[in-house]
Amino acid sequence: MTIAGHPDASAQAEQGAFRPLLGSMLLGGFECSAHKLRSGRRLDLIASTGHDLRAADDYALLQHHGMAGGRDGLRWHRIEQRPGRYDWSSFLPMLHAARDSGFTVAWDLLHYGLPNGLDVFSPAFITRFAAFARVAAVLVRAETDEPPTWTPINEISFWAFAGGEKGGLNPFARNRGPALKKQLARAALAAIDAVRSVDPRARIAVAEPLIHIFPADDTPRSAELVRIHNASQFEALDMLLGRRAPELGGFAGAVDIIGLNYYNNNQWVDHGRPVHLGDHLYLPLRTLLAGVAARYDQPLYIAETGTEGIFRPYWLRYVCDEVRAAIAAVANIGGICLYPIVSHLGWDDDRHCHNGLFEGHGPDCARSVDAALAAELALQVAAFGGVQPAAAPAHIPLSPRAPWPRYAPALTLSA
Repeated sequence: MTIAGHPDASAQAEQGAFRPLLGSMLLGGFECSAHKLRSGRRLDLIASTGHDLRAADDYALLQHHGMAGGRDGLRWHRIEQRPGRYDWSSFLPMLHAARDSGFTVAWDLLHYGLPNGLDVFSPAFITRFAAFARVAAVLVRAETDEPPTWTPINEISFWAFAGGEKGGLNPFARNRGPALKKQLARAALAAIDAVRSVDPRARIAVAEPLIHIFPADDTPRSAELVRIHNASQFEALDMLLGRRAPELGGFAGAVDIIGLNYYNNNQWVDHGRPVHLGDHLYLPLRTLLAGVAARYDQPLYIAETGTEGIFRPYWLRYVCDEVRAAIAAVANIGGICLYPIVSHLGWDDDRHCHNGLFEGHGPDCARSVDAALAAELALQVAAFGGVQPAAAPAHIPLSPRAPWPRYAPALTLSA
C-alpha cells in the first residue's frame, strides 16, 4: 500500500528499511521529570498526569494507535527515600503493565529528579546512582523475560547547561556547566557498568538534544563561536564513548542506541532569534540526522519530538517525512517518539500544555484524544509499514489529508 504523499514508503517497508528499535517506528513517551524547582516544590509528572495509576490503560491506548513501545521512567526519589533502602511499589505496576501487554519501554533511570538531600556534585551521587541502577536491573531481569533498554540519565547536555551553567534547573549552579557534564557522564558510566554486571543483555540508550546554532553575523569570530557551540552538543555522548575526557572511563561500547531530542525550537541564531521551519536559514532535519549518523555509525532514534496546539499533526508529518528521507540516505533510524504523549501542566507556571496525543492529565481525568494528531499518526503508522487501528473510535477521523500545504500551520510556529 502506498500512502498519499509517501510514494516510497511501501517500497522501503518491503525492503526492510524500517527497523524499529522499540517495537514500532512510531512511539510514545511519558513525561517523567521529577526534579525540584527553585521554590523547593517537587515535580512528579508521572503522578500529576495520572500515569502511575493507569499505566496499563495508557500502554493499551498507545498500542491501539499503532505504537508498540516508547519511553517511560523510574522515579528515584520515590524508590530510594532513605539511602540504600528501596521501595519499588511506585514502579512495579508500570513494569508489570508493560510486560503483560507486550509494550516495549526504554526506561529512564534519572530524569532530573534526585532523592532529597543528595548533592549531584558529590561522590555519593555516583555511588548511590550506580547502586540504584544495579538493583533496578536485578529487579527488571527477575520480573521480565525480554532484554531491557535503559536510558541512564536523560539529556546530560541540557541538564549541564540549564542546571550547571545558567542556574535554571537543579542544582541551580552558574558557570559550572562543564563540571556538571563530567559528573553526570561519570554517573551514567557507573550506572552502565552496574546494569551490565547483572544483566549483560541490557541495551543502553541515550537521549540528547539535537540542535543547530547559526552565526550572529558574518565575522570569522561568530563562525568560530557557533562551530564550538554546535560541537558541544556531542560532548556528553563523546565522554560516554571514550572520545573525550578519557579519564572518566568512557569506552566505545558504552552506548547501544543514540536517542535525539528534536523540537521546533532546536535551531536559533547565536544570542538571537529562533529559526523555525520555513525560515530561509532552517536546516532540514534530514541534514542534521545525516551528520549524526556519519559521526557515530550507530542505531539512532528520535527520542523526543512534538509541539503544542494545532501545530501537532503538521510537525509530526514533517518529522516523519524527514526521517524517511534520512533512512533513504542510509541513516539507521529506528523510531520516532512523540513526547510527551499525554499533555501536562507546565513546570513553572502550571499552565495546561496541549502538547500530547492524549488530554486528560490527573488521576481522575478521563483520557481524550486529539483527533487531528490521531489522524496524522494513523497515516504515519501505515506509511512506516505498520497497521492502522482496526476499530478507531468514531470521533477520530482517519480520512485523507486536508488539501492545505503539507506543513502550512507548522510554518507559522514563530508567529
